Amino acid sequence: MLITSIDNPKVKEYVKLQQKKYRDKSNKFIVEGMHLVLEAYKKGIVEEVILEQDEVLPLDIPMVYVTKEIICKISTLDHPVNILALCHKIPEQEQLGKRVLLLDDIQDPGNLGTVIRSAVAFDIDTVVLSEKTVDLYNPKVVRATQGMLFHINVIREDLKVIIEKLKKEQIPIYGTRVEYGDDVRKIRNHDSYALVVGNEGQGVSDDIEQLCDANLFIEMNSDVESLNVGVATSILLYELRGVK
Repeated sequence: MLITSIDNPKVKEYVKLQQKKYRDKSNKFIVEGMHLVLEAYKKGIVEEVILEQDEVLPLDIPMVYVTKEIICKISTLDHPVNILALCHKIPEQEQLGKRVLLLDDIQDPGNLGTVIRSAVAFDIDTVVLSEKTVDLYNPKVVRATQGMLFHINVIREDLKVIIEKLKKEQIPIYGTRVEYGDDVRKIRNHDSYALVVGNEGQGVSDDIEQLCDANLFIEMNSDVESLNVGVATSILLYELRGVK
């Protein structure tokens, strides 16, 4: 199939997926670039591949060929690539596991993508997004994960509900604070834990902090007031991973 008109109904549906409300309504999203397309394909969530005409991709999946003009219309990149894919969202798994990362209203798509990559790198079982955290399927988030969102369970839920479940399983809940906390290097329980990371500007909200068993901090040069949330989370997860 070769589509040449930007007014084609299928093209219009692709373009709508740039908006969260349509991603939520259809339960679908777009990935861009060979790496993400192949990762999504291996995950089994690709419904069809969108190729610029004359491109070839040897996958056993429906192919839709379009013009460069249409690629540019569908893409959210400044310099569009010639391979995209229409995917359905990844089903959420109810089982949380023993290592859980809770994100309290993270707003920046790049930060969320970085955090998800680090969560996979350091053996987190589930990432929980608060109800106000940026959309997992925001195109910038998807790109920033570099495909790692296909390798970990990510759910969206009220953090208080999740913390209640974790407490019933006697999993310690660690909040994060720049001061008045425990040095993360002194934590000895690496088998099971939940780490709560807060909003870029406000940190962990007061009502969530009150539910934590302890707060952790990263020892660093006193001239530095704080770290980017993606960087700080990566360091904390590395330290909590312990010796394998």
